[in-house]
This record gives sequence, C-alpha cells and structure tokens, in this order.
Amino acid sequence: MTRALIKGLSLAVLLMPLAGQAKVSEKEADRLGDDLTPMGAEKAGNADGSIPEWDGGAEGFDRPESGKERHWESYTDIVPDNKLYTVTADNMGEYEELLTEGLKAMLKQYPDTFEIPVYESVRTVFAPEDVYEANKENALNAELQNNGESLVGAIRGIPFPIPKSGKEIMWNHKTRYRGIATTRYNTQLAVQENGSFTPYKLREDVLFAYAQPDAQPEDLDNVMIYFLQLTTSPPRQAGQVLLVHETMDQVKEARRAWLYNPGQRRVRRAPNVAYDNPGTGADGLRTNDQLDMFNGATDRYTWKIVGKRELLIPYNAVRLGDSRLKYTEIAKAGHLNPEYLRYEKHRVWVVDSEVNEGTSHIYKRRTFYVDEDSWTAVLADIYDKRDELWRVQEYHQIVIPWTASVGPSAGTVFDLQSGRYLAMEMSNEEPLAEPKTFALEHFRTNNMKFVAQQR
Repeated sequence: MTRALIKGLSLAVLLMPLAGQAKVSEKEADRLGDDLTPMGAEKAGNADGSIPEWDGGAEGFDRPESGKERHWESYTDIVPDNKLYTVTADNMGEYEELLTEGLKAMLKQYPDTFEIPVYESVRTVFAPEDVYEANKENALNAELQNNGESLVGAIRGIPFPIPKSGKEIMWNHKTRYRGIATTRYNTQLAVQENGSFTPYKLREDVLFAYAQPDAQPEDLDNVMIYFLQLTTSPPRQAGQVLLVHETMDQVKEARRAWLYNPGQRRVRRAPNVAYDNPGTGADGLRTNDQLDMFNGATDRYTWKIVGKRELLIPYNAVRLGDSRLKYTEIAKAGHLNPEYLRYEKHRVWVVDSEVNEGTSHIYKRRTFYVDEDSWTAVLADIYDKRDELWRVQEYHQIVIPWTASVGPSAGTVFDLQSGRYLAMEMSNEEPLAEPKTFALEHFRTNNMKFVAQQR
C-alpha cells in the first residue's frame, strides 16, 4: 500500500465523524446510566478517590425565597466548605500535572496575590429525567453534517454524550442543558491594570428553543436560542437593546441579530455580532464568540480531541456568587479576589482548536477544557499569532438545583499582555436569575423599543 493511499485513508478516518458517522450503537448507548452517567461522564471516581463517584448530583435543593439574597452558607449541605490546600507560585511545581498552562501563567504573573484555593471535589451536576432520556436518543440519532456546522437528529439533550470528535464536544457545550427560559442579570467589569472599573450592566431574557420539553428538531426554524439583551448601565449606554436568534447552522444561515439605538430610535441589522468582533461593553477584552466561553459557528477552526485529564478547575462557585459581596470586593488588580474562589479536581475533555488556513481570527489557537459532568467549557488557554499565550478564560460554574441546570457565578478573560481583564456574567448586586415563560413574540424586532423603555 502506498504512502499516499495510507495518508488518504487516515484523512478519511479523521473526517468520518463530520460526515454523518457520529451515531453510536445500541450497546454503546446502553452505557448511559450504567458505567457512564446519564450525561455521558465516567460514573466512577478516580483511582485515589479525590474525584468521587457520581451519585445523582445535587437534587432537592430549593430556590431561595428572596429573589435577591443568596448566601454561600446555604449551599453547605451539597457543597461542603472543606478546603484541602492552596496552590501558589511557590508550590505550583507540586501540582503541575493538575494545572492548565493558563493557570500556571497566572500564578507566575501575579506571584504575590493570585492563588488557587482547592476544595473537596463534589459532583453536583444533574438534569431532568427527560433530558437523560433525550441524551440516549440523541446518542443513537444525532450527527453532524455540512462539515460539522449542521446538527441533525438531536433535541433537548446532549447531542453527543459519547463524543467522537472535537466538534461534537463543542456542540455539547453549546447545547448543554441550562433550563428552558430565564431572565438573568449580567454585570461586566472591564478591570484596568490598577484595579479600577465601571460596571456595565445588562438584563438578558433567554429562551432555549432547543431545550423545550416538547420540541422536535423540525420545529426549531434553525434557531436554538432566542436572546434579548437590555443595557441598563452606564447611563450613556442605557436603553440599547440587542436581539439575537442563535441559528443552529451559522454557515448556512448567519446568526440573526438586530440592534436598537435609543438615540436614533430605530432598529437595524447587526451583522457583526459574531466571531472575533468585539463583545458588548467588554472594552476590547473579549470577542463575540467568547460569551459563555464559546458560542456560534465553529467553521474558522480545526478541532481535535487531545484527550481527558484530571485538572483543578473552577467549580461549585458558591462563595463567588454570594449576594452580600460588592463588586469592589471581588474585582482586584490583575485578577479576582482568591478569597472567594473555589477550585476542585475534576475530569475534563481537552479540545484544541487552531484557525484554518484561508480564514482569520484574532486568536490563532484555543485550548478548551470541558467538564465531563455538565459539558461546560470551564477553562481556555488562548494564543496569539506568534503562538504566545495571550489570554486565559474561566467559567466559574455553579449548580442551580431548582432548574436542574448549571450557570455562572462569573466568567473571566485575563489579558496577560496588558494586565487588564474582563469579569462578566456576575449578579452579586442584582436579583437572582428567574425561570420564565416567554412567547416568541417577545423576541421579535417590533418588541425592542418597548424593552428599551424598561431601563
């Protein structure tokens, strides 16, 4: 067999998952709920017991009665306050195998102030029973078409709970269960090198069309998420409204986006809400596709699974979400206040992405670390065109038991070269996110000017 033929066959094998071969057998799907959790994670703990066996997650914890107050002590029944050790610049060599390149860089850049407090690992993630059922159906039926940009045969649950490619893992992240619909409060802090910032406050209404209990793929009209964002502060930006229909296949049909400007009092299309265009209120510290760690089309990158690793990752961030904290207590020069952070050892999927030849993005390469239990990308190392580590991104995940889902206490993007960073998806000084019911009319362009008046 010639080398050229061998090379061609190898390439064909690599491309098979993107050509409609992602469905698994009945035997493989039967592993869900057996040696795998219903979400597709390894049910067993690790060899030394530092990662426990998954035993069903944090079911049974009720929503706080107040829409505002939430205190970390309320979570101690499901998230024990049991700190094991702290990783610092001085002892990081002892824990090198458990650290991403990004976290190592943070420890080196801020040796006197940044540290990683490590707590007992608790596998709190769970989902509704019908999501578990959908996961299994999706494992048998879901596939990627159109070079991995079209998700076919999946609804409600994780499309690829037993993934075979990097793109499948990123689709799991994009479609992971986050409830049905919600109003949440997203405060962004573009923190300067000296620690100063001006809060940029957003109220966001979200309808997860893909996750609706009775949804069928043919009902989606190629839209997986409806998103309506109102800027409430600072005053000069208040009243601006962004409407997004997040399309399933963004190569076939670009993300539908519109912007309402209160000064002009008109709605216009916003075609640049995608890829590496600057994100709203981020002071140039994040791109559009960095909200929620990664969103949107995957076509500008080549994606590959590097493997699975046990790492220290932000997890069960109950202290960071405490409503008694002020943003000035959390956001410090260089990084968030480690006093309120919580890291745990968990297993993650490692997915590497590199920009394709013939296209462009300000980030040449990104390595994502995806939590096996929730399919949330919780860390990312981001490289510039010189292959130097440029930015470090984190998602401080917290379980939301009353919606059987996970969400953020905060997300961060640290710029190692400028010493600035963005903290986002924070709500300490805002109301608690609320489960909601929305009609599709709420996400129409003719509703944007009425939403603007609610600032």
